[in-house]
Amino acid sequence: MQIRPAEKADLDRIEAVYATARAFMRASGNMKQWVNGYPQRALLEADIDQGQLFVITESGTIHGVFAFILGDDSTYAYIEDGKWPNSKPYGTIHRIGNDGAIRGAVKAALDFALQFTDEVRADTHADNAPMQHVLTKNGFVRCGIIYLENGDPRIAYQYSKE
Repeated sequence: MQIRPAEKADLDRIEAVYATARAFMRASGNMKQWVNGYPQRALLEADIDQGQLFVITESGTIHGVFAFILGDDSTYAYIEDGKWPNSKPYGTIHRIGNDGAIRGAVKAALDFALQFTDEVRADTHADNAPMQHVLTKNGFVRCGIIYLENGDPRIAYQYSKE
């Protein structure tokens, strides 16, 4: 697997990957996350413009996509039912999805993120049991509950390199 910055020419394929990921969520009982076509094309374009959207490829074909953002995430400022393990600078993996043709997308994204920071955070919906499993399998520790800007709760995780 290779990881590279996403380009606007990749958008149709990226949207197809996210559509497959949404279908997997629904089939796994997660009916509330990534609704109404989330993430929308305008958000993906903004991520590309900001240099924070990446694709996971194999043999030149895009099979996965994720946003990686260095620096404080405002939705992580408040956490309940737990706490962050430290207050060190971190990066966040958001909106990770794959088309089911590859395994190890979260591990690949984590390895990529660890090139830039020793602390990586992520969050997921309470109904997203597969993602919760994959995060813990890859060394992320459940830290508590955070709230998105719209008030929706998410289970928050952090990976610490040390």
